[in-house]
Amino acid sequence: MSSNSKIHRFREQWESPDGRFHKIWPVFDAFDTFLFSVGARTRQRPHVRDATDLKRVMSLVIVSLMPPMLFGIWNIGHQTRLAHGLPADFFGSVLDGLLVFVPLLIISYGVGMFWEMLFCVLRKEEVSEGYLVSGMLIPLIVPPTIPWWQLAVAVSFAVIIAKEAFGGTGYNIFNVALMARVYLFFAHPGHISGDNVWIKMQHNTPVTDAFTGATPLALGAASSEMEITAVESVTAHYTWMQCILGTIPGSIGETSKVAILLGAVLLLATGVASWKVMLSALAGMVATTGLFNMFAAAGAPGMIAYPIHFHLVTGGFLFGVVYMATDPVTQPETQTGKWFYGFFIGAVTALVRIINPAFPEGTMLAILLLNVFAPLTDYIVVRLNARARRLRYAQ
Repeated sequence: MSSNSKIHRFREQWESPDGRFHKIWPVFDAFDTFLFSVGARTRQRPHVRDATDLKRVMSLVIVSLMPPMLFGIWNIGHQTRLAHGLPADFFGSVLDGLLVFVPLLIISYGVGMFWEMLFCVLRKEEVSEGYLVSGMLIPLIVPPTIPWWQLAVAVSFAVIIAKEAFGGTGYNIFNVALMARVYLFFAHPGHISGDNVWIKMQHNTPVTDAFTGATPLALGAASSEMEITAVESVTAHYTWMQCILGTIPGSIGETSKVAILLGAVLLLATGVASWKVMLSALAGMVATTGLFNMFAAAGAPGMIAYPIHFHLVTGGFLFGVVYMATDPVTQPETQTGKWFYGFFIGAVTALVRIINPAFPEGTMLAILLLNVFAPLTDYIVVRLNARARRLRYAQ
């Protein structure tokens, strides 16, 4: 029997309804078509109305995540070496970072794809490529010290509750990666917030006295207790340029604004992400923080006088706007709706940061809140457009 005949018979065992392995055909199909797309037409959301299919779109997003991921790997080791007073060795920092990041990535993809394939087998559906991006995003929005078992539970929660419970890829209301972070934030706050969770310890080596593990936003939020301004608290440890370059503690992929902007350029140049959402989110952040800055008393403690240019480069705001607010499934579909959606993400992020010191980072909550209102936003925009057309034709 020729090799082609053997391959054909093997495929029949999976694809034929009478085949021995047909019940788990979605698993075989996922691996079989991993690097290419079949000629079948999509019959459920999300639909890509272009020659570019969903697999290629997801691949472009993965490529755009490479700059923040690579920088984050180096920064893990760099921050660890600073914390322990070790020499700044590039290759040593990269190796330390890989030893931390690779297990997190394996857990994210391993656990997430297990649930994806299980639900596809039960529903007798093809495995979607949607989790390829979520599986990469989740390790990038957690601190390097997150315990592995907590990450596995968070991924399970995000995939089962925030995605599969709604019907799978294309039907989820909330951004899947952010739901994993929400679980960790509220179920295990000690491992995702605070000053001591951002540096990967090695053999319980104590951190040097000259080093602080606090993120800039954590320092800014704590400034009200010290009766100093937030910017004074931050600049006592980090410069504005350090916040831009990303040589600061923080979630793995969120620190370097330069790397994030490189990814944003690729997403915008290929048309994968909406520039309207990005631009309006920046406008919402600038308008809201500018308003608070305008009425803040000189030298006011806390975040109320935290300047605009520091808001934009600290925390995960820029990362969230570029990679998660632009999620095609959870953002509005109308063009006008995208403007309102992005603007209020920026505004709500600023409000959470300034008004509620218990949540120094408001991006996660802002995006998830606006995910809820995305369908309502589309509905209002469509109804207003229909009403305007009726009035125009009536004249």
